[in-house]
Amino acid sequence: MNLIERISVGAKGEATTVVRPEVTVRHFHPLMPEAYGTPFMIYLMEVAASNAVQSGMPEGWVTVGVEVNIRHMAATPVGRTVVARATVIEVSDRWIRFEVEAHDGIHTIGKGTHTRAPVELERFNAALAKGM
Repeated sequence: MNLIERISVGAKGEATTVVRPEVTVRHFHPLMPEAYGTPFMIYLMEVAASNAVQSGMPEGWVTVGVEVNIRHMAATPVGRTVVARATVIEVSDRWIRFEVEAHDGIHTIGKGTHTRAPVELERFNAALAKGM
């Protein structure tokens, strides 16, 4: 598959969530603050990146995350809405690189880069079932 023909630099995607107690660091460690957890922020950024390019993928294909370089810059309390945005900044024949950021309506809470690779879902699932 030729990604360069299917995905445009500048393509954008977005994903939104409301911070609930189960996505805070306190949920997993009672001595920690009740603030949005970094892994959940990164996941939201990955969803935004996937949303930016999924329409360009052939049927039966998706992208999977292969690299993240993210800085979590501000704490977000329960109840606040977080919006993650991703913009395609580079496309090769094997991967797509994004600039990503997350905002909680008051602060930019995270930013960085993320890379995804295309996979044929049926083949990927078969390999996964075999233990890769």
